[in-house]
Amino acid sequence: TFINKMDREAMDIFELLDDIENELGIATCPVNWPIGSGKEFKGVFDRNTRKVLLFSNTEKGTKEGEELEIALEDSAIDGILAPGQKEKLLEDIELLDGASAEFDQDQVSKGELSPVFFGSALTNFGVETFLQHFLQMTTSPLPRKADVGVVDPMEEEFSAFVFKIQANMNKAHRDRIAFMRICSGKFTAGMEVTHVQGNKKMRLSQPQQMMAQDRKMVEEAYAGDIIGVFDPGIFSIGDTICMPGKKIRYEGIPTFAPEHFARVRQMDTMKRKQFVKGVTQIAQEGAIQIFQELDAGMEEVIVGVVGTLQFDVLKYRLENEYNVDIIMENLPYEFIRWIVNEDIDPKTLDLASDTKRIQDLKGNHLLLFTSYWSINWALEHNKGLELREFGTN
Repeated sequence: TFINKMDREAMDIFELLDDIENELGIATCPVNWPIGSGKEFKGVFDRNTRKVLLFSNTEKGTKEGEELEIALEDSAIDGILAPGQKEKLLEDIELLDGASAEFDQDQVSKGELSPVFFGSALTNFGVETFLQHFLQMTTSPLPRKADVGVVDPMEEEFSAFVFKIQANMNKAHRDRIAFMRICSGKFTAGMEVTHVQGNKKMRLSQPQQMMAQDRKMVEEAYAGDIIGVFDPGIFSIGDTICMPGKKIRYEGIPTFAPEHFARVRQMDTMKRKQFVKGVTQIAQEGAIQIFQELDAGMEEVIVGVVGTLQFDVLKYRLENEYNVDIIMENLPYEFIRWIVNEDIDPKTLDLASDTKRIQDLKGNHLLLFTSYWSINWALEHNKGLELREFGTN
């Protein structure tokens, strides 16, 4: 746990720890401890090294804060801390040593204990310390299931899994980045790989790693690393990348059934191309799911989301990133089911009047229902019909 914004006024730290334990239901173990907060924030005390990491603020947080490490017993610290801060720190340390949970790596790995760090992410103070400890506490890359069995991350042959796609990360260039986790082997910039779902060989162009707004080109990466590559529109979430001549498919990511639906169309019919591109790219990122009525085009689509806030995000992004104004009409449906039977024509199904037949962008047939009663009606009146609640990317 990283408790942020210590350079602003904060609650009592012990109360913050109590809130974490009550909300998450796990014990906490402060690895370091803040000295003051807000304008009186001076830094953090490392309980392991028994040293103080001092904080120096910068104007409006435009630059990284400077860090200076000094022993608590050093007399120079008396001239740095505000009156009474050292005494309070010593009291807090004594209380922590006697009452707080001790660090136990096994409990951390099981999710039963949360190490706690303090700092200010805006000025990057305490973040490096947190990340260094995180690297020590986290596990090595884990094996991943594929159609050929479990793939060991220590295998020599490279393979990766696309788990996120983000369009317009740089609005000036309209770029689109596919993020992939390396599951095995070593990645080298410019190496030839196979895109399994696309059944084609390719070279991953401009591999990069990102930290906030900063991008860095990478020459090599290993199992457990995450890289971003330029995507001309060929990747989808759940795709597998591997070495030529060895095709494997990693298990996909579950797609949760949306619970809210709306009919969406563009106001200006002359902007159909921008509208189709926008909703398709945002859907490929996993933020929304797009469906069509049977035999209908893309001039009007049905959008499904898990939370209604995603409708606002869709509207905002279409307006600001694709310059498309939309009309959105909420629909009464609450449940969606994938039709498992590939040999069934959805047009022949005997359904309740409030059920709608739709399809996704891959041509899979689905049904929208307003109630469980309608779902039961469909199953009772169509012998052999199989419905599934979740899909997989």
